[in-house]
Amino acid sequence: MQLHQFRHSAFCEKVRLVLAAKALDYSVVEVTPGVGQLELFRLSGQRQVPVLVDGSEVIADSTAIAQYLEALHPLPALLPAEPEQRARVLLLEDWADTALAAGVRAALLQALAGDPVLRAGLLPEATPGPVRQLLSSLPGAVMHGMGDAVTGLIGTQERRQLQTNLEQLATLTGGRAYLVGDQLSLADLAVVAQLSLLLFPASAGAPLAGHGISGLADHPLLQPLFSWRDGILAQLGRAGAAPASD
Repeated sequence: MQLHQFRHSAFCEKVRLVLAAKALDYSVVEVTPGVGQLELFRLSGQRQVPVLVDGSEVIADSTAIAQYLEALHPLPALLPAEPEQRARVLLLEDWADTALAAGVRAALLQALAGDPVLRAGLLPEATPGPVRQLLSSLPGAVMHGMGDAVTGLIGTQERRQLQTNLEQLATLTGGRAYLVGDQLSLADLAVVAQLSLLLFPASAGAPLAGHGISGLADHPLLQPLFSWRDGILAQLGRAGAAPASD
């Protein structure tokens, strides 16, 4: 199997977690924005990642990929057989992929303006060194001005709502291993993937590993949530480096 991805996409991370949970071998193809997306369109009929290629099968969208892998490799199960628990898992997965993802994306966009480590680290690996250096060294006053503009665009209410949601997640995960039932599910993996953009895990590699969005990554009430996330990653053997790209 080949996973066509952007390394620092939460939805690609979600698929990598599903593959890890099912102990499946795969290789990674890092898609270059622009040219690489045109090649991806020829392959899959759309330009968005993730895309999984399994022989003659080409599957796009993280949820579709997860369901494909669940049907093909049912053990260990990531979707409970019991209808009520299955419904809870699917609802939480959808919430993570929509509402939580939107809040995380907005917070990350806001943080990029004032954080040169994030700006450099999130660039595609194929980005030329001079371009990476330029974006990392833009004057602080310019970037803070952009940050103010982004903050005005995003609004403080969205940031407060994200923090409230994260605090509620911390409560849900407090004292329990999984969000639904007593085994790992797709709900856990979808939430863990989004949290990995707020405080980057070791698998993000340098310079992002251990770095995060100020005010969220270091918020005292959210530390148990990130510890829960790290426990899931350790369970999946994802506490170290990510798979190498082709």
